[in-house]
Amino acid sequence: MVDLPMLRDAYRGHKLAVFDTLRSAHAPARSVRGVLRQLATLADEALRALWTAGGFHNRFALVAVGGFGRGELFPHSDVDVLLLMPDDAPAEGEELARIETFISQCWDAGLEIGSSVRTSEQCLAEAASDVTVQTALLESRLLAGDRKLYLGFRERFMAAIDPNDFFEAKTQEMRHRHQKFDNTPYSLEPNCKESPGGLRDLQVILWVSRAAGFGNTWDDLAKNGLATAFEVQQIKRNEALLSLIRARLHVIANRREDRLVFDMQTAVAAAFGYEGDSKRKASEALMRRYYWAAKAVAQLNEILLLNIAERLSPQVEVPRPINERFFDKGGTLEVASDDLYLRQPNAILETFWLYEKTVGIKGLSARTLRALYNARHVMDADFRNSPANHGMFMRILKEPRGITHAFRLMNQTSVLGRYLKVFRDIVGQMQHDLFHVYTVDQHVLMVLRNVRRFFIVEHAHEYPFCSQLAGGWDKPWVLYVAALFHDIAKGRGGDHSELGARDVRRFCKQHGIDREDAKLIEFLVASHLVMSQIAQKKDLSDPQVIADFAKLVGSERYLTALYLLTVADIRGTSPRVWNAWKGKLLEDLYRATSRALGGHAPDPGAEIEARKREALALLAPHAMPFEAHKALWETLNVGYFMRHDASEIAWHARQLSRHVPLRGVPVDVNAAPIVRARLSPVGEGLQVLVYTPDQTDLFARICGYFDQASFSILDAKVHTASNGYALDTFQVVTTFLPEHYRELISMVETDLPLALTQSGELPAPSRGRVSRRVKSFPIKTRVTLAPDEKAQRWVLNISASDRAGLLYSVARVLARHHINLQLAKVTTLGERVEDTFLISGNELQAHRSQMDIETELVEALSE
Repeated sequence: MVDLPMLRDAYRGHKLAVFDTLRSAHAPARSVRGVLRQLATLADEALRALWTAGGFHNRFALVAVGGFGRGELFPHSDVDVLLLMPDDAPAEGEELARIETFISQCWDAGLEIGSSVRTSEQCLAEAASDVTVQTALLESRLLAGDRKLYLGFRERFMAAIDPNDFFEAKTQEMRHRHQKFDNTPYSLEPNCKESPGGLRDLQVILWVSRAAGFGNTWDDLAKNGLATAFEVQQIKRNEALLSLIRARLHVIANRREDRLVFDMQTAVAAAFGYEGDSKRKASEALMRRYYWAAKAVAQLNEILLLNIAERLSPQVEVPRPINERFFDKGGTLEVASDDLYLRQPNAILETFWLYEKTVGIKGLSARTLRALYNARHVMDADFRNSPANHGMFMRILKEPRGITHAFRLMNQTSVLGRYLKVFRDIVGQMQHDLFHVYTVDQHVLMVLRNVRRFFIVEHAHEYPFCSQLAGGWDKPWVLYVAALFHDIAKGRGGDHSELGARDVRRFCKQHGIDREDAKLIEFLVASHLVMSQIAQKKDLSDPQVIADFAKLVGSERYLTALYLLTVADIRGTSPRVWNAWKGKLLEDLYRATSRALGGHAPDPGAEIEARKREALALLAPHAMPFEAHKALWETLNVGYFMRHDASEIAWHARQLSRHVPLRGVPVDVNAAPIVRARLSPVGEGLQVLVYTPDQTDLFARICGYFDQASFSILDAKVHTASNGYALDTFQVVTTFLPEHYRELISMVETDLPLALTQSGELPAPSRGRVSRRVKSFPIKTRVTLAPDEKAQRWVLNISASDRAGLLYSVARVLARHHINLQLAKVTTLGERVEDTFLISGNELQAHRSQMDIETELVEALSE
């Protein structure tokens, strides 16, 4: 009879001692395999003790399967076992009860067991229909019991495996798994086991090799000619690192945790001994090391699986010569000799040029990928300074097709980072700014892709205006170079725009780009943030804003290039950052600046008259009474007509002309608010109009309603008419039933007036959950208050981590100090907000009051 408490205490004690080893920052990655074997050995000993105590008399076999079958066990992984029974005498009655007792005792002893009880025939039947079962049994080993029973089953099982079918099933399974993780190893919260480039990708190689009889270990693959000694060395090194990361994740989380989630990255980085500095956080250093390992694993996985596939199904197709150095081998580009790149390093970049221009080529062969992997050391300073390579790189950029795929492939094979040394510095570089969801190198390639799509007819429906502008652009490669370099200096400290401009200036000189094109490219890199900042933070109805921006860009060519790069850049940060409203702001800025550059200097009077005429034309089909609009328009100032386009002016007149009080009639403070909503003309969300007697806390109450109703405000235009009424227009969106905006119109028109007629104190803001990402990487709340350029109003800028109720919190502070709001530009960048408000009020004239307002805003935003 086994002493369960003593066994449990001994097992847990030994496990904790091993855990302490993993916690040590001094434990080298190469030692992790011994630690995992040690944990498996502890589990082996406990299982054998319980098996012996169970009195099974060797009639059955206790078999380790899955990862445990490999003789390795991660700290909180399941201990997977199979109780194998003979086909002619399966367990029944008392023996079944004994098996149930054994499994129960395993749990009592602290073993996180995953068990199955089957005969050999049942195992073979399940393996035939389920590749997951087949994989688990492939890595089986005998722990205790009937050796003859186990060996007989093992022989039948291996004979039943079809290596080709198994290869197809596992590679298809791998492709589906990769799709779940967006086919990239560069997720900001990767799964170090399941993500592309994770441990599972290495296991797939050994599984298909074992099934085909090519070997069970990395050294076996080298002996059989499927891997080189260098590749095996790289695999072992990166496998050890990924294993140590996963093991430490388990220990730190004290549970099975394979994801490097934000709140775990810092703790794991500390376990590795990383320390942050002014340029890079400790977690960023860890993640960069992880991404480099995952990238190497992804490369080696592709090379070895292609090799195994060729060994399993040798191709009889004769390669078609492309030139003396390359062949077309079944749609893949193949080098003529394994040492081509070592003898002729200039052929490396030629590979990607041929990949772009050769019809029918869909990828690189295993031989080519291996040759590139083994030739990395020849991509040195001489390689980077070679005029022939400079010319070939420019040919790649200027090729009319395949550019996005070529550059992604160059990055995957490490060629891009070795040719452009400054690009190598951003590979795997994280961005903890709460709105980029890609590493810097992946963001850059995403922006390159977005620019490229503007020039492809098939994608013209996505952003028609961008495609229209691109259709008249003569040198697309100029924008591609700017896209490659716009964030190239991220993570170095200092202004990355200025540093990047210096890098691209050097690139242009080195690659023989003429002076005019080089000046444009340098301008784009140095100014790539300017247009979005002006569009989202400045009052675009102010002629001076347009005039200053026109002076900065200087020409229509520069304006068009900057606009296309800006749209591509914002779209390349995150699927959540871009929206139709931002698109409209950028397009409005482009068109206004284009008119200014064409000699049509903004004339507010003429612009207003033109808008009024257009608005009247839009009103004509609605059969309104003659001059019904005049009562409303006479109460509105120049600022109103400059900030609204003709369609909005017409909509306001149509909705409000019957509700404007007669001239000279005192304001009825109890008049019912008029609220109208419509589907936003920009194609996303709602546009909401509020017309009501003005009051100090009106904006706050409107924000409070939208907060409670789960709407986010994208833009607010606030006006006070000469008759004492407020005319406010909001652009709002919601993630709550966004597909039912039409139904939400009636809800807003009914509920918002009720909210505005309530009196008393403003309700407290809602307290939504803060995301894990914001918790892990909070940004410092910043509030700045300064006079505008004309010293007539004040500009309030806030920057903070986004959360529910944030804008309402700002509005409550402004209401408390009787601040009048004239314009609000709300910019949400993922989980960060950058909001700008144009405000006025008596309390802004005193320095002490300004300080009080700023302090209260910081406190409200930091709650």
